[in-house]
Amino acid sequence: MFRVKPLADVPFQLGLISVQNFGLTGVVKKWKSGLAKRPKKKIYHRVHELDRVMDLRKKPALILQLKSIIEAQKHQQLLLRDLEKHVGFVQKWNYLSVIEKYPPIFHVGGGAGAPPFVALSEKARKIASEESEVRTKMEVILVKNLRKLLMLSVDCCLPLEKIEFIGSEMGLPHGFAKTFVPKYPEFFSVKSKNGRDCLLLERWDSSLAVTSREKKLAETGFMDPKVGEKSIKISKDGNFPGPFAFKINFPVGFRPNVGYLSAVEKWQRMEFPSPYLNARRFDPVDPKSQKRVVAVLHELLSLTMEKRLSSAQLDAFHFEFMLPSKLILCLIKHHGIFYITNKGARSSVFLKEAYDGCNLVDKNPLLLFHDRFLELIGRKDASPGNKLTS
Repeated sequence: MFRVKPLADVPFQLGLISVQNFGLTGVVKKWKSGLAKRPKKKIYHRVHELDRVMDLRKKPALILQLKSIIEAQKHQQLLLRDLEKHVGFVQKWNYLSVIEKYPPIFHVGGGAGAPPFVALSEKARKIASEESEVRTKMEVILVKNLRKLLMLSVDCCLPLEKIEFIGSEMGLPHGFAKTFVPKYPEFFSVKSKNGRDCLLLERWDSSLAVTSREKKLAETGFMDPKVGEKSIKISKDGNFPGPFAFKINFPVGFRPNVGYLSAVEKWQRMEFPSPYLNARRFDPVDPKSQKRVVAVLHELLSLTMEKRLSSAQLDAFHFEFMLPSKLILCLIKHHGIFYITNKGARSSVFLKEAYDGCNLVDKNPLLLFHDRFLELIGRKDASPGNKLTS
């Protein structure tokens, strides 16, 4: 008999929603009365600031999507009667609400026999005119990140459909395979493999095989192999100075004991292979290989604009990155590094160190450009602490 009780401090049912999203089973254990003790209830602590991120992005996502639809029209105007063709009947009402609520961005015209339409306001058009320049700046970042993404895969090759699946999260333009890839034949090529169109890396670049984790540690001087060799007092927050350590942010309410922290320190000290080395070279049951998987997930999230992906998007790369079959358990185990939320239409995985409360710490030029539209409606998501990534 399976028994599932709701957990008051859990953002999702570990045995239900999360397991379904990752295609896993067996998180909820079976027991027989009288033969064993009842399993101890495990709590997955919520991070309310990251839950709120998902709520805060709903309207901005609608605004930016509507902006793109309007700009794709021949005369930069969208007839309101045609809105349903682009977004569907159900979503149409959400978009109409946004149009009505935010006149600083959207101008509604028509009347006197002319059908009503929506266009960008004068201020919004002025900001939108700068997008081509921002996109040009982004190309250098996108080329580098796309090369790194291919280098993470076991064959330096990924199906185009899977890259498209996370394309918007990486900042890739729509239809990038036809518009973006042909501009860089020295780096990419499209070939058919096992009946699917795949993007292949044309040239390996060892200078790119450096993770974001290693880059940050190098900036602080912690990549020195001698750092962390001396015995130090166990940190209560799980952080440890050393070349193989990860930044850990335990959730509020989590109280690790000395034994747990000792195990964390041992794990932080343990060396592991680079995520840019071919995964086929390592035994998946080796603890060092398992730590390498954490590094792969960390790097994959680091390549996205907002340092997060949906659970379905992560799950799509199981074969290409040789991720563990029970990926959800890996993410839960390392809850100081990753956070899973079921806020929004789909559960999402955050890289915790990338956020300061609800704010993304490092923003690329495209995200800063998007923030300027939010300023038109009185929302300033670009805090002074935001750094520009390159």
